[in-house]
Amino acid sequence: MSLGSNRRVVLKGAALSGLVFVLDGAELVLSPRQARARDVPLNVLTADERSALEAFGDTLLPGAKEAGIAYFVDHQLGVPPGEALLLARLVNVAPPFANFYRAGLKALDEATSRSHGLPFARLPDDVKITFVDQMRQRTPEGWTGPPSPFFYYVVRNDAVDVVYGTEEGFEKLGIPYMPHIPPTAKW
Repeated sequence: MSLGSNRRVVLKGAALSGLVFVLDGAELVLSPRQARARDVPLNVLTADERSALEAFGDTLLPGAKEAGIAYFVDHQLGVPPGEALLLARLVNVAPPFANFYRAGLKALDEATSRSHGLPFARLPDDVKITFVDQMRQRTPEGWTGPPSPFFYYVVRNDAVDVVYGTEEGFEKLGIPYMPHIPPTAKW
């Protein structure tokens, strides 16, 4: 395991147990799932970007939307780049990381609007799955964002982090949860 990967595991064990969100002027420590359930306002992503990211994340890994992928990514886009728990940081995407996500989500919606007449979030599930399968292998014609296989890879990792990077997620996988630094609270 590389130094970056070790640091990421330690940070996740310590930080993903709760992230600080602001709701009605009060700071609350919530999991991304809890922030989504409480409809905490996003600080970086727009409503359209949230819809696209939730639909894309949920297509990549069912359950990512409910687990709060948009809240996790939005929160991490608002922290200093060196502290972000996003794979984008570890694969040397240039900060600010919001530019990477915005460009990828915009390209995703533009590509599906061109090929299917609808933004990604409004496509039927079977069309989403087929489109994602194609984009992970090659960049769709006219794609203007980061290379689609790379964007797929980064967002898929975000989905895995938010769905399985918790005690609950480890339980679902049947893997004993043994963090280096135990989180202070359960999600």
